[in-house]
Amino acid sequence: MSDVILRRRAPLQEELREIEVLIYSGQELKNVKHITKMRAFAEIYVERDIHVARTRVAEHGGANPVWNEVVKVKFHKGLPERDVMAALNVDIYADSHVGLEKLVGRARVLLCDALKGGNAAEPLDNPIQCLTLQVWRDSGIPHGWLNLWVPPTGRFLIRRESLSFSVREREKAEEDVGKAAAKEKKYLEGGGEV
Repeated sequence: MSDVILRRRAPLQEELREIEVLIYSGQELKNVKHITKMRAFAEIYVERDIHVARTRVAEHGGANPVWNEVVKVKFHKGLPERDVMAALNVDIYADSHVGLEKLVGRARVLLCDALKGGNAAEPLDNPIQCLTLQVWRDSGIPHGWLNLWVPPTGRFLIRRESLSFSVREREKAEEDVGKAAAKEKKYLEGGGEV
């Protein structure tokens, strides 16, 4: 009998995909802070052990926090195809000065409902979806709403108006520089006033 040593191959590291999500606001959330004003933040993830994104703490708003923050969430690239129940999860917590965060509630949307595909370079093929999700307490009771925006391709586009505006502005600046150079040349050649 030959001595054959079987070695396990290390699993290939699957590439990660990154999507952008605009966490806008919460409405009518359960106020879990009874003595002080609730200062809420959100943790967003698809696979908690891979990557968890976090918003800043909304200092104002209490049970109606406004974050208006784009976060980037990473997960395995092939996950939506392998697992139809894979979801974008948002856990909302009340921040504390002593480090004891208290869960306010959870919301989730299936990736297959949020990411519809399309061409990221074509604005008409990439309409941003505004989603309002029910926030659920750990007890199973719904309490409040979460507003978020998800582009179907996973990336927000730069508005075309802003791009064309900046190009027009640059062209006008170059034209003004050209006119100023022509005036200066005319002044130097003529030796007098322009």
